[in-house]
Amino acid sequence: MIALVVSMATLFAWALVADRLAHWSITAPVAMTAAGVALTVGPHPVVRISLGTSQAERAVEIILAILLFVDATAVPAGAIHEQRGLLARLLVLALPLTLGAGLLVGGLLFPADHWWLAALFTSVTVPIDLAPAAELIRDARLPSWLRGVLTVESGLNDGIVAPVFLLCLAGAEAHGGVPEAADDPLGAAVNALLWAVVAGVLVGRPAGWLLRRAWRAGWTRPAAVRLGIVALPLMAYALAIVLDGNGFVAAFVAGLGFTPYSRALPARTLHLVEDTGTLLSLALWFVFGEVVTQAFTGDFDGRVVAYAFLSLTVVRIGPVLLSLLGSGLSRADRLLLAWLGPRGLASIVFGLLAFIALTPADPHAADLIGQVMTMTVLMSLVLHGLTYGPLAERYARARERAAGG
Repeated sequence: MIALVVSMATLFAWALVADRLAHWSITAPVAMTAAGVALTVGPHPVVRISLGTSQAERAVEIILAILLFVDATAVPAGAIHEQRGLLARLLVLALPLTLGAGLLVGGLLFPADHWWLAALFTSVTVPIDLAPAAELIRDARLPSWLRGVLTVESGLNDGIVAPVFLLCLAGAEAHGGVPEAADDPLGAAVNALLWAVVAGVLVGRPAGWLLRRAWRAGWTRPAAVRLGIVALPLMAYALAIVLDGNGFVAAFVAGLGFTPYSRALPARTLHLVEDTGTLLSLALWFVFGEVVTQAFTGDFDGRVVAYAFLSLTVVRIGPVLLSLLGSGLSRADRLLLAWLGPRGLASIVFGLLAFIALTPADPHAADLIGQVMTMTVLMSLVLHGLTYGPLAERYARARERAAGG
């Protein structure tokens, strides 16, 4: 309970001075991470968080389910259709290339370890999250189309990578001798994915149709609709578990099915599930502070620094620039899209799930996953959080010069 008191007190303190802290790029995730580090460091920490339990794994999965559902519903109406060509380049071409580049870098830097572990590294560190540079979504210096593309990419990116993560985790568990690991990791991952899709389809579209029908018929009220929407990711998650599928993939599929119907519901009906996701995500940033403490307490592998840096730069920038060749975008547009690939919650959640799953039978692999995830997210907080403002200013000036010329 002390962890809950301290984390919520930290959030409240940040809320009192959020605008002032924003001038120094101190967002809520940064504040919660700093508090988590400060309160869990040392031989006698103020707060102790137990991460290696089945209850912790289930809690992390439920939080991810809600976040993926929110990501699926947060895609602006018409954004996919308007920028479908550019999004196809980023999600259909650049994303697989990025996964391949990450796998190659992991295999070269960690040749003594198996390729399943290298694949797990890349599936944990590739998903992007705008939290480390959250102000860019509201920054008028960037054109609305570019902000829309980044929003859609970050919303769909982690949901698309989730099945890849499941496959890589199953393979790493089988190679590491985890007792519960399936003999056929590919078959187990595909089976879990298929049942997850079934669960998501059974929940998302029917629930959206029923809520829209009930609202138009005057059978319900806004507060009840908001509560009903919060129930959907949890329902999809639980149904998938019952069917031996993956819960957070089911929640993402449910969100995709529900979204078209949500636009016929009253304004602000999604705010409750969005705020719930935000609150839970900030709790995870606090837990991330504990992970940071653990990562730097034991034997730290220096190659992790190189992997994290390459993941944030070459692994992201190269494939994106390659996919944007012939797109008609200016050089400044291409460079900004390639650079703005911050890592955050998706990496934290995937990394925590991998750490918890691998710890019992393969502590070495679990520690490496924790260190890779931690260093990648920390570097992203610094690199993307601190460079975003100057880059946006230079980008705006370049657009002005182009318009004037």
